Amino acid sequence: MSLIHPFRGLRPRTDLSTRVPSLPYDVMSSAEARQMAEGNDESFLHIIKPEIDLEPGIDLYDDRVYAKGVENLQRFIADGIMVQDDDPCLYLYSQRMGDHKQFGIMVGASAAEYDADLIKKHEHTRPDKEADRTRHVDETSANAGPVFLTYHARPDIDQMVADVAKSAPDVDFVAEDSIAHTLWVIRNPDTIDRLVAAFGKVEALYVADGHHRSASAAAVARRRREANPDHTGDEEYNFFGAVLFPHNQLQILDYNRVVKDLGDHNPESLLSAIGEKFEVTPTEDPKPSGPRDFAMFLDSKWYTLSAKSGTYPADDPVRSLDVAILQENLLAPLLGVGDPRKDKRVDFVGGIRGLDGLEKRCTQGWAVAFALYPTTIEQLLGVADAGQIMPPKSTWFEPKLRSGLVVHLLT
Repeated sequence: MSLIHPFRGLRPRTDLSTRVPSLPYDVMSSAEARQMAEGNDESFLHIIKPEIDLEPGIDLYDDRVYAKGVENLQRFIADGIMVQDDDPCLYLYSQRMGDHKQFGIMVGASAAEYDADLIKKHEHTRPDKEADRTRHVDETSANAGPVFLTYHARPDIDQMVADVAKSAPDVDFVAEDSIAHTLWVIRNPDTIDRLVAAFGKVEALYVADGHHRSASAAAVARRRREANPDHTGDEEYNFFGAVLFPHNQLQILDYNRVVKDLGDHNPESLLSAIGEKFEVTPTEDPKPSGPRDFAMFLDSKWYTLSAKSGTYPADDPVRSLDVAILQENLLAPLLGVGDPRKDKRVDFVGGIRGLDGLEKRCTQGWAVAFALYPTTIEQLLGVADAGQIMPPKSTWFEPKLRSGLVVHLLT
C-alpha cells in the first residue's frame, strides 16, 4: 500500500500566487538565484536560497544562511505573504511545457514508508547535500520543496484526477520560463477519502526527482520521533511534501557531464584511447540519436561516440544504462573520475540547458563535455524494482516542480 496524507498547505496569498513560487533550490547557482529574485521580496528563493540575502561568496553551509532561511519563512507567514489552509487538503498540480502536460497529486508522503523502502529509490545521495537539506528542513520546520514521486499509472486515479480538473482552479499562471502551472485545492472530504483509498492499492511509490529532499525529510522525521516521548505517528513530521505523478506522463531529459581536466591525456591521446571502446566520428549534428550514442565536446569540436558491442553487459539493468557505460568505459578509466558523487572534477548539467550549455561550461574552464541520450522511465522503474541503484545524476525531469506553491509544515 501507499499511504498519502492530506495536510494544511502553506500557500501564497492569492494576489501573490505568481510572485512567490520559484524553481527548486538545486537547479541554479547562488548567483543565478540572486539575479532571479532581484526586485522580488516575495520570491520563495529567499527561503530555499537564503544566501542571496547575505554577502556574495558566503559559505552555503554557514550558520547565518540557515538562520536567514528561518527568518525569511517567518516573515512570509507574519506578513501574510503565505497563508495556511484551515483544513487538511490534497492538491492537484498540473504543469504544461510546450505540448507536454502532466497531472500530479500533492500529498504528505510517509517517512516510515520511505524508511521501509515502500518508497523506492534509484540513487545514492551526496552526504554534504543531504546534511544541508536535513538542516534546512529541521530549522525551518518545513519541506520547502516537494519531492517528485511517481507510481504505475492506474485508470481509477486518472479518472478522479480528470474529475477534479473539470472544476475551476485555485491558481493558474505561466511562469517566466513559459511553463504553465495550475493548482486545484481538493477540499471535499469524500474526494480526499477516495484518493487515499485508491493510493492504498498502489504497491509502491518511486522517487523520480528529489532524493536529497526525501532523504532529509526522513532523517528529520527519525530525529523528531526519537526526541518525542509522546510520539504517536500522526504528527506532521512523519510526512513530507510530495507530488505523485503517473509514470506514463513523465518527461525525462538527458543529464550530461562536464569534466574539469583531461587527467594524464591531451586531446589527441584521449581521442585515441576512447577509440578502443567507442566508434569516434567528428560531427556537426552532435545530439545523441539513441541509446548507446554519446556526444563529446573536446577542444572546441563535437564528436559522436558510439559504444562498441560487447563493451558493456547488455542484460544488466544498471551497467547497461548509458550513464554507466560512459562512467565505466571512459570517465573512470581514462579521466580518473572514480566516484562521481564525490569527485569535484566532474559536474552535471541538465538537458534543459541544451548543448549550448555544455559548450558554455567548456569556455568557462572545463576541459570536456559529454551529452547523453535520456534514460527512460521504464529503465528507472526496472532498476528500482530490482533493488539496485542507478549511477548518480542519471535522469533530469522536466518540467521542474515549483517550490513555494504549496509548503508542508512539520508542526
